[in-house]
Amino acid sequence: MLQKVTTISQKIGMTLFAFLPTFVLADLPKMEDPSRGAGKGIMETIKNYGYDAAILAGLAIAAFSFYRVASNVVSIYGEISSGKKNWGDLAMHALVGCILLVVVIWLVTKAADIL
Repeated sequence: MLQKVTTISQKIGMTLFAFLPTFVLADLPKMEDPSRGAGKGIMETIKNYGYDAAILAGLAIAAFSFYRVASNVVSIYGEISSGKKNWGDLAMHALVGCILLVVVIWLVTKAADIL
Protein backbone atom coordinates (compact mmCIF):
# COMPACT_ATOMS: atom_id res chain seq x y z
CA MET A 1 0.00 0.00 0.00
CA LEU A 2 2.75 2.43 0.97
CA GLN A 3 4.67 1.63 -2.19
CA LYS A 4 1.59 2.35 -4.31
CA VAL A 5 1.09 5.73 -2.61
CA THR A 6 4.78 6.56 -3.08
CA THR A 7 4.60 5.68 -6.78
CA ILE A 8 1.49 7.81 -7.30
CA SER A 9 3.02 10.76 -5.44
CA GLN A 10 6.18 10.44 -7.55
CA LYS A 11 4.13 10.53 -10.74
CA ILE A 12 2.19 13.58 -9.53
CA GLY A 13 5.43 15.29 -8.52
CA MET A 14 7.07 14.61 -11.88
CA THR A 15 4.00 15.92 -13.69
CA LEU A 16 4.05 19.12 -11.63
CA PHE A 17 7.77 19.58 -12.26
CA ALA A 18 7.23 19.03 -15.98
CA PHE A 19 4.70 21.85 -16.17
CA LEU A 20 6.44 24.16 -13.70
CA PRO A 21 8.50 26.04 -16.36
CA THR A 22 5.28 27.12 -18.09
CA PHE A 23 4.47 29.35 -15.13
CA VAL A 24 7.74 31.27 -15.31
CA LEU A 25 7.01 34.76 -16.58
CA ALA A 26 10.54 36.13 -16.96
CA ASP A 27 11.13 38.51 -19.86
CA LEU A 28 14.26 38.32 -21.92
CA PRO A 29 16.06 41.64 -22.33
CA LYS A 30 15.51 43.43 -25.60
CA MET A 31 18.33 43.18 -28.10
CA GLU A 32 20.25 46.42 -28.27
CA ASP A 33 21.00 48.19 -31.49
CA PRO A 34 24.62 48.39 -32.67
CA SER A 35 26.68 51.38 -31.62
CA ARG A 36 26.04 53.13 -34.95
CA GLY A 37 22.28 52.61 -34.74
CA ALA A 38 19.81 50.14 -36.21
CA GLY A 39 20.10 51.39 -39.78
CA LYS A 40 17.45 51.84 -42.44
CA GLY A 41 17.54 48.27 -43.69
CA ILE A 42 18.83 44.84 -42.81
CA MET A 43 22.10 45.28 -44.73
CA GLU A 44 22.94 48.52 -42.96
CA THR A 45 22.18 46.93 -39.60
CA ILE A 46 24.43 43.98 -40.46
CA LYS A 47 27.21 46.41 -41.44
CA ASN A 48 26.79 48.20 -38.11
CA TYR A 49 27.06 44.89 -36.24
CA GLY A 50 30.16 44.12 -38.32
CA TYR A 51 31.64 47.44 -37.21
CA ASP A 52 31.05 46.47 -33.58
CA ALA A 53 32.63 43.06 -34.22
CA ALA A 54 35.70 44.72 -35.78
CA ILE A 55 36.05 47.02 -32.76
CA LEU A 56 35.78 44.00 -30.47
CA ALA A 57 38.44 42.16 -32.50
CA GLY A 58 40.76 45.17 -32.18
CA LEU A 59 40.19 45.17 -28.44
CA ALA A 60 41.02 41.46 -28.33
CA ILE A 61 44.25 42.09 -30.26
CA ALA A 62 45.22 44.83 -27.81
CA ALA A 63 44.44 42.57 -24.84
CA PHE A 64 46.48 39.73 -26.36
CA SER A 65 49.44 42.04 -26.94
CA PHE A 66 49.23 43.21 -23.31
CA TYR A 67 49.23 39.56 -22.21
CA ARG A 68 52.28 38.76 -24.36
CA VAL A 69 54.24 41.76 -23.06
CA ALA A 70 53.39 40.92 -19.46
CA SER A 71 54.32 37.24 -19.87
CA ASN A 72 57.62 38.21 -21.53
CA VAL A 73 58.54 40.58 -18.71
CA VAL A 74 57.62 37.97 -16.09
CA SER A 75 59.73 35.32 -17.84
CA ILE A 76 62.71 37.71 -17.97
CA TYR A 77 62.21 38.39 -14.25
CA GLY A 78 62.31 34.64 -13.62
CA GLU A 79 65.57 34.33 -15.55
CA ILE A 80 67.19 37.04 -13.41
CA SER A 81 67.16 34.78 -10.36
CA SER A 82 68.89 31.97 -12.29
CA GLY A 83 71.59 34.36 -13.53
CA LYS A 84 70.78 34.10 -17.24
CA LYS A 85 69.61 37.73 -17.50
CA ASN A 86 70.28 40.94 -15.59
CA TRP A 87 68.12 43.87 -14.50
CA GLY A 88 69.03 45.85 -17.61
CA ASP A 89 67.43 43.17 -19.77
CA LEU A 90 64.26 43.40 -17.71
CA ALA A 91 64.17 47.19 -18.05
CA MET A 92 64.77 46.97 -21.80
CA HIS A 93 62.02 44.38 -22.32
CA ALA A 94 59.61 46.41 -20.19
CA LEU A 95 60.41 49.60 -22.13
CA VAL A 96 60.04 47.95 -25.54
CA GLY A 97 56.84 46.25 -24.34
CA CYS A 98 55.35 49.56 -23.21
CA ILE A 99 56.22 51.17 -26.54
CA LEU A 100 54.67 48.19 -28.34
CA LEU A 101 51.48 48.54 -26.30
CA VAL A 102 51.23 52.25 -27.08
CA VAL A 103 51.70 51.55 -30.80
CA VAL A 104 49.10 48.76 -30.78
CA ILE A 105 46.54 50.91 -28.97
CA TRP A 106 47.23 53.79 -31.36
CA LEU A 107 46.82 51.50 -34.39
CA VAL A 108 43.56 50.07 -33.05
CA THR A 109 42.25 53.60 -32.48
CA LYS A 110 43.22 54.63 -36.02
CA ALA A 111 41.60 51.48 -37.43
CA ALA A 112 38.38 52.32 -35.59
CA ASP A 113 38.40 55.77 -37.21
CA ILE A 114 38.96 54.27 -40.66
CA LEU A 115 36.04 51.87 -40.28
